[in-house]
Amino acid sequence: MKKFISLFLCAFMCVMFVSCDKQQDEKPNIKTTTTTTGTQKSVFATVDAKLTPSVDREGVKADADHPIVCITVKNVGKITLQLDGTQAPITVANFISLIEDGFYNGLTFHRIIDGFMIQGGDPDGTGMGGSPNTIQGEFSANGVNNTISHTRGVISMARSQDMNSASSQFFICDADSPHLDGQYAAFGYVLKGMNVVDYIADNAIVQDANGTVAPNDQPVIEKIEVVKK
Repeated sequence: MKKFISLFLCAFMCVMFVSCDKQQDEKPNIKTTTTTTGTQKSVFATVDAKLTPSVDREGVKADADHPIVCITVKNVGKITLQLDGTQAPITVANFISLIEDGFYNGLTFHRIIDGFMIQGGDPDGTGMGGSPNTIQGEFSANGVNNTISHTRGVISMARSQDMNSASSQFFICDADSPHLDGQYAAFGYVLKGMNVVDYIADNAIVQDANGTVAPNDQPVIEKIEVVKK
């Protein structure tokens, strides 16, 4: 199995680990988040979420020239995103292809760090898996001019140390994370449903400071649909 992804938060060294063999990745430092091991039943299993009113992303409006997709999270709600094929055409094409193949339906968010991001799209649910094909990393450190900053609500691709190792795993920023700029392929924005992202981040039962979520506690991606190409 090729090395696949897991944006990895190290609590003691504050550096990014993202490969399945846990090799240190030379990435900018990221803020650690205090987490606890959960013992209560996952709120994502049976209970419909009590969401705060949705606040659409300021300054971002739907653009007729860009694709729109919708992630339905079981028992929580929907996250509508606009993808930017101008900045990251390979990434967007790959994401849409996987969606149309039904690849994401039934997968989960396996890694969640409140105040940082929620990560999903791994068929193994461990952070070690992905789709069969890998794609070019569309970010400046890999020679691609992608100016999307990792601000709150941005969707981006996870990867291993190999800059061209992204496949299916993605993450949505729960807070501004500009230290990721130029290192990961940001490729779109949340238009509606940041309250869903916030609910997932706020209520996840995590096992460690890396945001690991046990299989039974992982929020389920019921489906992802292409609303408009």
